[in-house]
This record gives sequence, C-alpha cells and structure tokens, in this order.
Amino acid sequence: MAKFDANSTLKRLQNRYRLVVMNDDTYEEVVTFKLSRLSVYVLLSTIFVLVTGLTVALIVFTPLRMYIPGYGDVNATRELRELKMRTDSLEQVMHQRGQYLENVKSVLQGNVTVKLDTTALDIPKPETIDE
Repeated sequence: MAKFDANSTLKRLQNRYRLVVMNDDTYEEVVTFKLSRLSVYVLLSTIFVLVTGLTVALIVFTPLRMYIPGYGDVNATRELRELKMRTDSLEQVMHQRGQYLENVKSVLQGNVTVKLDTTALDIPKPETIDE
C-alpha cells in the first residue's frame, strides 16, 4: 500500500503549469497563463463562494423570499390564521341561522311534526330486603 507523503502532495499542488491558447489557423499564441493546481483550486473555490453568497443575498434581500414555502411574513401568517378561524365561525353561524329559519318556516306553514322521546329510561327497581 502506498504511503501518504504530505511534502510530495504539497509539491504537486505547487508545481507550475502553462496554459496556452493558440490560434488554430496561424498557431499564434493568443493568451498564456501560468497556473498551479493550488491556484486553480483557490480560484474555483472563490467563484463558488461568491456565486453562493450572491444567490443567498438575492433571495434574502428581495421579494423572491416570498416564493419559498414557510418563509412568509409572520404577521401575514397570524392574520391568515385569524381570518380562517373567523370564517369557520361565520360558516357555523350561517348554518345555524339557516336551520332556525327552516324551522320557523315549517311552523308557520303548519308542517310541525312532534318528535317524541323514544329512548327507554332504565329505572332501577327498588331493592327489597328478603328475610
């Protein structure tokens, strides 16, 4: 098994390479870069951090955050909850009022049916003492 040598790894990261961009027709060098693996790694890491930071800033500091589920305004959420409760109670009141009006209408028309209580009462028999 190969041993890990920190010095050789550091040397490989610091080795310098040349990146040459050439014109394909004339073979003329257009641009030349002297790079190392470490500088490429640092450059790519910096670009990644900047893009991530800009994306987070764009979401946090603009109205785009309203499109993220659960990231809405706290006051709007509370008001929505209160409005939902009020709507539910109004629906119940409207249903009860409708039943009341139907009952009044049936009484005025003479369509009253008396419902007798048909539940059987379970009356216990008095205990007798037998001697």
